Amino acid sequence: MSQAEVFKQLHQGPEILVLPNAWDAASAAMMEDAGARAVATSSAALAWAHGYADGDAVPVPTLLTAIGEIARVLKAPLTADIEGGYTDDLPTLAETIKGVVGAGAVGINFEDGTRDPDLHARKIEVVRKAADGAGVPLFINARTDIYLKRLAQGEAAKAETLRRAELYRSAGADGIFVPGAAEEALIGELAEAIALPLNIMGWPGLPPAARLQELGVRRLSSATSPFRAAYAALGRTLADYLASGDAAAFAQAAQGAPDLNKRFG
Repeated sequence: MSQAEVFKQLHQGPEILVLPNAWDAASAAMMEDAGARAVATSSAALAWAHGYADGDAVPVPTLLTAIGEIARVLKAPLTADIEGGYTDDLPTLAETIKGVVGAGAVGINFEDGTRDPDLHARKIEVVRKAADGAGVPLFINARTDIYLKRLAQGEAAKAETLRRAELYRSAGADGIFVPGAAEEALIGELAEAIALPLNIMGWPGLPPAARLQELGVRRLSSATSPFRAAYAALGRTLADYLASGDAAAFAQAAQGAPDLNKRFG
């Protein structure tokens, strides 16, 4: 079974797919070694790690290089967050998808943001055609940002989310990602109404994975949380070191660190 087939099967249950989001080869390797059944990238974390802001700013060649570096060290399937594809030009998008697949990703996260959903649906069709042409049954996780960007409220938000979910399913999406949805009742209603596997973003106050599974959620993403946790710890340790010049702060923080030289050797 190919990695693409394995990845798609992970969305069929019975256990919810808990995905950590990496930003480079080292973070991805640590996630796999910790037991992750698949690894995702975080577009924001990857951009920050390369010195760019989140929001379609990272150059596509940088993205493709990073995906290739991560895929090289993994045995588990890799899905890449490619924001909105970094372009609304459909032929350019098709070439980018060929590059993403060629770099080793078997899935993508593909967001609509504030774009016209009809345009996003056309882009999904292009993605599907390009991936199929490259011989990879790419898992297209279509993200809709109604809740995350507060594009609508209440029942109107739910109705528009469901409308977009069906539009994207018809265009060729394999899953629907609804970041920002956090209330149990809403999540359960979305999972029941959406005909594709539902992905939810980790969020303060969100029910635990076991409860999300009961509600019908098939995938849970950590988003930027691992990056923020790692860099917050680094920031605290750096402050101690710069204040005192005592490297013991690093030694204490590094206890239990993996032997990445051995891992990559």
